[in-house]
Amino acid sequence: MTQSWEVRAQELDERDSLRSFRSEFVINDESVCYLDGNSLGRLPVSTPAAIAEMLAQWGDELVSGWQHWVDEAQRTGDVLGSTVLGAAAGQVLACDTTSVNFYQLCSAAVRARPDRQRIITDAANFPTDRYILQGIAREHNLELVILDNEQDDDQYERITEAQLTPLLADDVALVSLQVVQYRSGARNDVPGLTELVRNYGAFLVWDASHAVGSVPLAFDADGVDLAVGCTYKYLNSGPGAPAWLYVRKSLQPTLQVPIQGWFAQADQFAMGAEFERAQGIRGFQIASPSIVGLRSINASLSIIARAGMPAISQKAATATAFMIDVFDEWLAPLGFKLLTPRDANQRGGHIRIGHPDADIICNALRVQHNVITDYRVPDSIRVAASPLTTSFGEILEGMRRIRDCVASQCYQNATARIGRVT
Repeated sequence: MTQSWEVRAQELDERDSLRSFRSEFVINDESVCYLDGNSLGRLPVSTPAAIAEMLAQWGDELVSGWQHWVDEAQRTGDVLGSTVLGAAAGQVLACDTTSVNFYQLCSAAVRARPDRQRIITDAANFPTDRYILQGIAREHNLELVILDNEQDDDQYERITEAQLTPLLADDVALVSLQVVQYRSGARNDVPGLTELVRNYGAFLVWDASHAVGSVPLAFDADGVDLAVGCTYKYLNSGPGAPAWLYVRKSLQPTLQVPIQGWFAQADQFAMGAEFERAQGIRGFQIASPSIVGLRSINASLSIIARAGMPAISQKAATATAFMIDVFDEWLAPLGFKLLTPRDANQRGGHIRIGHPDADIICNALRVQHNVITDYRVPDSIRVAASPLTTSFGEILEGMRRIRDCVASQCYQNATARIGRVT
């Protein structure tokens, strides 16, 4: 059976229409199985040159460069929208961090529903989102309702209309969910849940951080109102790269974010005494964008645009299906549990596998076996297939090393530790 898996991986790689794109990323050590692109994508070969070009512009142009830099968050936002979000121009900004953008849009949403008393999110939502919602609830004296989706073994944290509907009523101001659950990789029904929440007159803010660049997104077609996300996972823009926010065009005149920065001022360089918000998506920007960071985003997006999201999302589905098939034969007999939906339409670009010793296994994989995955409390390991950079051969070799590590129980003897869990 080992040989048949090798043959299958080789055949999948040979048929992979994206296989040539792997050469466009920095891969210094082919012995490493990097299965953590859902946390941090690989560096595009073109990014250092893009940054160097920006630094040269800075050196040559000095402050006059702001004549064209000043609108770069909008221009990059439009590229993000057309390339990976399914959003027409004028609805996306590439700026700040996901956390700042999330606070901005969620605060604007509850302010736009002043007579409502509740916010809804789920127990498996990303920690930052939950923490920010806790603060917003205190700030506005609202009740934060937590949908318990951590104990449902059949849904793997996926949120259904049947689960959410009993919590909805005309006193709900805001619902916030992830497109792809950060731990389990389960994908939620964006158009269905968006329409459900809208029928109750509430806003739904989507966090697409673990979805963008791995699954098809169609914000305009799906009727999405508000969304945020990062660019350093499947979008390969680097650690701390600027995030993005999406505001549907028809809502832009009616929502006011709490941080009113000078980049959102109608006549920015008049330096007026009072804030008068700019029209359109510019009214949601706070301050100067990271131009270096935006160049990193654009370098990566140019690769993604050539590859095309249909091919990227299809490979993500095929690669995670391959992982699951190998899991069933190699890892399930060793006491692992699959904690991700088997239906490709209900998952993103990573899977979650559970084991009682997940923490020390994940550590041993990095220290002893050159397999980079990540651990998530209390008992699971996330394994990702980043479509542009991960080959099927790399997936198979990584799964083999996981199998051998656990079958031999060598992980129990690992004394060295990776630093912080990441």
